[in-house]
Amino acid sequence: MDDHLTGWLATLDEERLTRVLGNRPDALAPPWPRRLDALAERLSGDFAVMEVMRTLPLPALEIVQACLALGGRPGEDELARFLGVSVSETIPWLDRLYDHALAWPAPDGRIALAGALARWWTAPCGLGEPLSAYLESWTLNTEGLRRMCRNLGISAQGTKRQLMARVSATLGDSELLSSLVADAPEGTIGMLDDFAWDGPIRSVNGDLFITPGTPEKWALDRGLLFRTQWGVAGMPREVALALRGPDYHAPFTPYPPDLATVPVDVAAVEHEMCLAAPHLLDRATALLENIDKSPLPLLKGGGVGVREVKRVAKETGCTEEEVRLLIETSAVSRLIMLDEDTGGLVPTDRFDTWRLSEGPARLRVLLAAWWRMERSSLRRVQDRYATVLGDDPEGETIARTRRAVIGALSEIPEGRGFATFPELVQSVHWQAPLLDRELLAECAPAVLEEARLLGLFSNGAPTSLGRALAALGSVAGAENDGTAPEVEHDPALAERSAKALASAQRTALFGADLTAVVTGPPSAELASLLDRAADRESRGAASVWRFGPASVRRALDGGETADTLLDQLAEVGALPQPLVYLVRDVARRHGEVTVASVGCVILGSDPTLLTEISAHRKLARLGLRSLAPTVLASQAPADRTLAALRDVGYAPVPDGAGGITIRRDLHGRRPVQAGTASRLVTASRIGAELSPDMWHGASRDHGAAPGQGAGPPQGRDREQDPAGGHGLGRDQDPNGEHGAEGERAADRELSSEREPDTERQRNPEREQDPEPLGGRLILLPGGRTTEPAPSPPPPHTPEGLPSPMTGQFPHQLSDPLSGPLPDPPPDPREHARRLIVAGRPAQPGDAGRPDISGQPRQPRQPRQPGDRSDRAPGRTWAVIGRLATRLPTAQQTLLGFVVDRGVRALITLSDGVTATISHGELRGGGILDAWCEEAGDYLDFPLSEITSVVTAH
Repeated sequence: MDDHLTGWLATLDEERLTRVLGNRPDALAPPWPRRLDALAERLSGDFAVMEVMRTLPLPALEIVQACLALGGRPGEDELARFLGVSVSETIPWLDRLYDHALAWPAPDGRIALAGALARWWTAPCGLGEPLSAYLESWTLNTEGLRRMCRNLGISAQGTKRQLMARVSATLGDSELLSSLVADAPEGTIGMLDDFAWDGPIRSVNGDLFITPGTPEKWALDRGLLFRTQWGVAGMPREVALALRGPDYHAPFTPYPPDLATVPVDVAAVEHEMCLAAPHLLDRATALLENIDKSPLPLLKGGGVGVREVKRVAKETGCTEEEVRLLIETSAVSRLIMLDEDTGGLVPTDRFDTWRLSEGPARLRVLLAAWWRMERSSLRRVQDRYATVLGDDPEGETIARTRRAVIGALSEIPEGRGFATFPELVQSVHWQAPLLDRELLAECAPAVLEEARLLGLFSNGAPTSLGRALAALGSVAGAENDGTAPEVEHDPALAERSAKALASAQRTALFGADLTAVVTGPPSAELASLLDRAADRESRGAASVWRFGPASVRRALDGGETADTLLDQLAEVGALPQPLVYLVRDVARRHGEVTVASVGCVILGSDPTLLTEISAHRKLARLGLRSLAPTVLASQAPADRTLAALRDVGYAPVPDGAGGITIRRDLHGRRPVQAGTASRLVTASRIGAELSPDMWHGASRDHGAAPGQGAGPPQGRDREQDPAGGHGLGRDQDPNGEHGAEGERAADRELSSEREPDTERQRNPEREQDPEPLGGRLILLPGGRTTEPAPSPPPPHTPEGLPSPMTGQFPHQLSDPLSGPLPDPPPDPREHARRLIVAGRPAQPGDAGRPDISGQPRQPRQPRQPGDRSDRAPGRTWAVIGRLATRLPTAQQTLLGFVVDRGVRALITLSDGVTATISHGELRGGGILDAWCEEAGDYLDFPLSEITSVVTAH
């Protein structure tokens, strides 16, 4: 923490402190700082400073570079001279740095910088370390300094400090240095210029620094260069500035570069947005439904291959560019995810919720994913697209580049568009100078093309949807975040997304020639309906679909019936009689022939025997059904069916073993007629391979009808005895000595595997699926069902405790699609007012006024910058040890760290309530006032009621 920053913050009025808090979102991130020293500690953090630097334009960073190059704390006049401008031109940018707490005026009027700036910017203006850093190095002793002074032609008498001062004065004087270099060996001037302008650190030939007469040896002996390693040398900052000459001025561009613009038709730009947004949702829905039918396989090295991209593009009618963009945005938004069982991408449960949401909400989910995505779908490297969902080494820089480009476009006045691409890149670099310029030029075309597909950009100008998204750069989030609620629920973006989809057509014109015409962009729901029941023939200003027997049969195969399909089509337009006849005729013939997957087939020559087997109570769990008088189908695989038949007394053999008479258990049972045989034929023999998803509960049901049960797992019965029978060896007991025990074991085993089917056979009236908790099911295309998303919890729960039904605290309102909604940060002005009150001594009028945590303010003594006496460990642990009597010593110590060091801990109260706390303070009456992560606010916890404290992970 910088005590000087704390002192400056204490001098600010409410208006200036409000600006600082408003410009630094990290300052108001929970837990909110309650004192100025805590605020200063947060503002001066290394990573916090870097995040702020990324948001500043070029002039502000040039001011920072100049101050670092001058060293110490330069004055405003000195800074202006170094930049070659007037003081008035630097004031606006200095104020901007002050408002971001990256710099502040010292009491003597000079400019102080945050310490993290020097740690991040080690070579400001291309200059190296100060000369003092080299002269004070352990590698240079006093005798070496005396030798350097003699080489420079100055006095070598005095202490080390005096010698260092003389060397610094000589090497920092441009005229003295020029006269010194004039007598240098040939080639010295060129070498020194390379270090002065293209340094400060360069690779060198170490042998030349020990060879007399070389420019390197000459410069090393006089302190113009210092070798830090054998092959690396650096030039001190003062030497480089002296070599650059007195006329050198650090770069300073206070005004943005000219960006030539051309007039554009605003109505045409908005029209393109209204065409692109519905088309995007239409294609996204088609792509995700395609992946829902068949998982999208991945390459061994990761990512989706070109062949799969082309396949999906052909099956969905998307372009390859759309497929690339939609796959990656769907993955970032968690609509699709890797399934370990299939080894490919499959839709998640969030996809069902997304599909049932309103169109604008679905659009915002995709936009928010693209806004934080750390890869570029359409970026070309060596004239080739990168692998879809492959690793991008640039990572987060891609996302920052995207936001910078869209942000620069949003600065263009409405009704204008940029004229040339190089000027746009130059303008973006002025606003985001920390971005790599080559990468920016490489990514910008891809960003613009992706923005066009998303409806954010058209004709060289941003759409209203793009301008709304550009304003959300600070809340974009990271790619690893499942959602970005602050983007998805932004009011301005919600309004623009609704406008973008307002022109989407929700009706169609059905013709007697079995066509459906949609004039304009179809809504995603309409396009999905027509795609299921008809074949799309054209798209564009008007889209045409054609119905046929194959397309209608495709809809019926997906779970539709003639009545439901006609009802859905009738809702979007008047149906001609030929279309109704077509649907009815196809539905009449639909299902005349059925194809079923079975585990195995039982063949026998005696129909009576097979009838007995199918009616056997202990074999009901096999799911036997008659295909013919001498053929039974079993849902269990061959080995399990074989074992079950043997356990109940039959003697079947696998297919191919010849006709063998069935053996029954002879204990009180009639013998089997000679010549009766039973054989098993596996499903592979009839060309119907069993789908693994039927037996192993796959992550999602791909097309299974509701209520269709899964088969038994096979892993438990894989081990077989050498005779080929079941692992229990029942086939080796023809006399049934273990018959009773075998039947009980078989009952237990089969019961655990087929109990749901057995229950339905015993109670046919219970075959329907149980009613969901919400009271209703929503039918999805393909015959699948889903429950409606639960409603958000009520906004108020008494006493701030978590809701007993949802487990959420009152502030944790949730959205079915985006999850928990973020808490709005505290108002910067109100928080500034409370910080000011908390930072000064209590006044008579403060009685009863709330402090930063909302509690009545307690009188306190004036605090000096850096004074932390009220949080001394001895006092903290004394209070906790005296009042937190339910805790052992180790847990009392951990609770003390919550107060003194702000660590996170999980506490349990006497009534069983748990809370994750940090940044605590001790208050009067034995109260711990700490930040509660679950409540999202500071809460009071009585020390005497805390029964457990453990480290929070």
